[in-house]
Amino acid sequence: MLPEYYMKTIDFNCDLGETGGEESLYGQVMLIITSANIACGLHAGGPDAMWTALQAAKAAGCLVGAHPGFNDKANFGRTPMTLTDRELTSCLLYQLGALKAMCGAAGLTLSYVKPHGAMYNMAAKDEHMSKVICRAVKAVDPDLIIVGLSGSRTQDACAQEGMRFAAEVFADRAYNPDGSLVSRKLPGAVLTREEDVIRQVLDLVGEGRVRTIDGTMIKVKADTLCMHGDNPKAARFAGLIRKTLEENGFTVAPMIAARTGATGEEA
Repeated sequence: MLPEYYMKTIDFNCDLGETGGEESLYGQVMLIITSANIACGLHAGGPDAMWTALQAAKAAGCLVGAHPGFNDKANFGRTPMTLTDRELTSCLLYQLGALKAMCGAAGLTLSYVKPHGAMYNMAAKDEHMSKVICRAVKAVDPDLIIVGLSGSRTQDACAQEGMRFAAEVFADRAYNPDGSLVSRKLPGAVLTREEDVIRQVLDLVGEGRVRTIDGTMIKVKADTLCMHGDNPKAARFAGLIRKTLEENGFTVAPMIAARTGATGEEA
């Protein structure tokens, strides 16, 4: 059991709606997580996958977020793309508008936005790009929370643009010493052993730190914890993570409970 002063509330999110044949996974994972990041059809998924995921989220009582990416299904949205501000804005509006409309039809509320893959990682290092994302999200709904990498330029942009920000950490991804995620092209980028995932979760959420790929420890802030849905062990890992968090005194709750204020600063 962690010391009492570490107790806090943490959101638990997962990227879903990205591949075919996920319907059984939805039913398992969405009963464990608290926030579902739904792919919006450009990097992966499509109308039917979005609708199926939304219905599962409604049944499970999950918070629903948009997971927009580059128009790049061939590479799963993981290849960096250089877009003009107008192109990036239209790319986001197209995806957010579609999911928000489907949420309305399903009797759900779109609560947050988490960019996917290359868009997420590029924005984490590019404040101008992050500001473009903030403005596009604000145009759809200024009350939406933007999810981004802890300590990133996205966090800075949200503070400047008056958007709420939730700092995200990753249960199953390796970190670089600068706080960025290790490229999936490199060995060890994705954690596959249960003991490694659990150890990292307790470091991230309980200690506010993470061991990087070179063995050094860096500080992080955790409002929401991500586990990837395309992990073959997703359902098992999700159950183990939630069990570990609750056994160690954490309240697992949707990110609307995250301690972020209206300008992205900690409340």
